Parts: sequence; C-alpha cells; structure tokens
Amino acid sequence: MESTTAKAPNLVRPASGAAAGTFLAHVRDYIALTKPRIISLLLVTTVATMVVAAPEGLAVSTVLWTMLGGYLAAGGAGAINHYLDRERDARMARTRGRPLVAGRIEPLHGLYFGITLGVLAFVQLAITVNLLSAVLAMAGLLGYVFVYTMWLKPLTPQNIVIGGAAGAVPPLVGWAAATGALAWDALYPFAIVFLWTPPHFWALSLLIKDDYARTGVPMLPVVRGDEVTRRQIVVYAAILALFTIAPVVTGLFGGLYLAAAITLGAGFLGLAIRLARHPSRQAALRLYLSSLAYLALLFCAMAIDRAI
Repeated sequence: MESTTAKAPNLVRPASGAAAGTFLAHVRDYIALTKPRIISLLLVTTVATMVVAAPEGLAVSTVLWTMLGGYLAAGGAGAINHYLDRERDARMARTRGRPLVAGRIEPLHGLYFGITLGVLAFVQLAITVNLLSAVLAMAGLLGYVFVYTMWLKPLTPQNIVIGGAAGAVPPLVGWAAATGALAWDALYPFAIVFLWTPPHFWALSLLIKDDYARTGVPMLPVVRGDEVTRRQIVVYAAILALFTIAPVVTGLFGGLYLAAAITLGAGFLGLAIRLARHPSRQAALRLYLSSLAYLALLFCAMAIDRAI
C-alpha cells in the first residue's frame, strides 16, 4: 500500500505537465497567427505619430488603449491572412510550418479568431479611445484582407505598391487617437510608410522569389525579373528619401528630424544602390533588415523632434 501510494503522484505529474505544455504551445500558435513581429513595427509608427500629433503630452491610458486596439486590429488581419493564404503557404518553404498549414490549428478556428480580434479592436477603440480611430483601424484591416490579400496579391506585380496603403494606416490611427480628428499633416507619416513598403518588401521578395514562383503569386521578381526589381527598389528608395524632407519644408519638423531623415535616407538609398550594382542574397538581406531599422528610427526621430 505504501509503495502504491508513493508512486501515484509520479503517474499524474507527467500527464499534467504534458497538458500544460500542449496548452502553452497552442497559445503560442494563436499568437503566431497575429504576426507579432510585424505588429511591433506598426505600433512604433502608431505611437510615434501620436507624439507628433500631440507633442504637448498624451495620457498614458490613451497610448496603451491605442496600442491594444492596434494590436488587435493588425493581429486580426494577420490571422485572416493566414487563413486565406494557407494553400499558398503550404508551397513555400518559409511558411509551410505556420499553424494552419501544419494542422496545429483548424483553418476555420484561425478565421474565427481573426474576425473576433477585429470586432474586439473596433469595440475597444470606439469605447476607450474614439470612434474615428476605430473606423480607421477597421479600414486598415479590411484593406489588407480584401484589397491586398484577396484582390491584388494574386492579380498584379504592383500588389504591394497599391496594397501597401493598408499597412500605412496605423499612423492615421495614432493621429486620430491623439487628437480625435485628422489633419493634412497626418498624411506625411502615412505617405512615408506607403513609400517605404515597396522597397522593403521587394528586398524580401528577392530572397524568396522561388517560393512565390511555386505559388503563382506574381511578385515583381517573378514577373519582371531581379534586375527590374532592383532598379525599382532604387527608384522608390530615392523618392522616399526625398519625400521625408517635405515635412521639414512645411514646418512640421525641425533640424533634429532633418538630420535624421538625411542620414537615414542616404544610408537606405546607398544600400539600395549597392544591391543594384552588386547583386547578391547578402545585399538583399542587408537591405531588408536595414529597412526595418530605418523606419523605426525615422519615426522615433519624428517623435523626439516634436517632443523637444
């Protein structure tokens, strides 16, 4: 009897630990559906734009509620995108391990999860921030799902150029959250993200063009070739670098931002030119990773310039 009693707990604990591990793995899979790494950059642009719109100061609660609503909206769009792209993802080495493709989450469960996040985002932003920010967040979600993923992505190599507008909505959400309205100046951060998206995404597409070719998605390197893609990256990087100076001309930003915009723009354009002149996977990867830092640092410079 004593030996039986002593062994009983050992029989239970592994099963309990396995169940806990399975639950946590399931939670991680659902979090993965929201594409958290992408959202982190979107939230930087959102919060920085809030500071630009209201440099006199913001309530911490407003910032936190806006970040939560932004995460829910972007996460909902990401989860729905996982559902819509699951067949394409199964043919791509980069994405075949995603939760819906690998069967760790039922596809319809992923879709319902995304829709639920979107609804929660709208309700939460409308109640805790304002209705305009909620409407704009939903516009971004619907644009990403219907305009980019369902319509443009399988249709044209310019998909990321036009569809990139959905990814440029977070700054507008931030402006509306901070002020309760939109102003002409809000178009500057929106346009900067819009112009940044093509060279950023095309650098990635150069790295995984074979995957896109297998899925039939007409990304620019697949349809027009690497050389054309590299030239387009240089063109957009140059336009972006020049455009980032425009808010200084209109008086929105001052010298600190101007110095950052010139330095970061020159670096970004230099990497794009280097990729065009000396093409390699390493150069494409360097440009792609640098583009992430470029956008984050530029928006931080906006916020600091306005704050001081």
